[in-house]
Amino acid sequence: MSDPVELDALIAAARTARENAHAPYSKFKVGAAILGGSGRIFAGCNVENAAYPQGQCAEATAIGAMVTAGDRWIRAILVMGGEAGAEEICTPCGGCRQRIREFAALETPIHICDPAGLRRTFPLERLLPESFGPTNLVF
Repeated sequence: MSDPVELDALIAAARTARENAHAPYSKFKVGAAILGGSGRIFAGCNVENAAYPQGQCAEATAIGAMVTAGDRWIRAILVMGGEAGAEEICTPCGGCRQRIREFAALETPIHICDPAGLRRTFPLERLLPESFGPTNLVF
């Protein structure tokens, strides 16, 4: 679990990113924030495209920002989507779970928020059990 100061910073970064989401088709804005191995925070939002498969998830955008800045390790990630108090929570899609796995340990916390705040926290292993990752490729 991230400490409260880190969690507050992740929430603020994801909230700001979510406000900038480009979601004219689904109207479903998502923001993500990553606490990198360096201690820096990297944010991203979803970016939809009229050619639907060409869109990008908030988590993928944040991972791209992290890698571009030279960081290669996710200490924690926070995803903010949906409406405050909605019954369903907005967890990363399957593709993003695999993207997170590339840069995170199985115990890495994935914080799920809505605009009102934290809803749940899962270790990556719970969202992506029996995953295929970099260690599978060690010969």
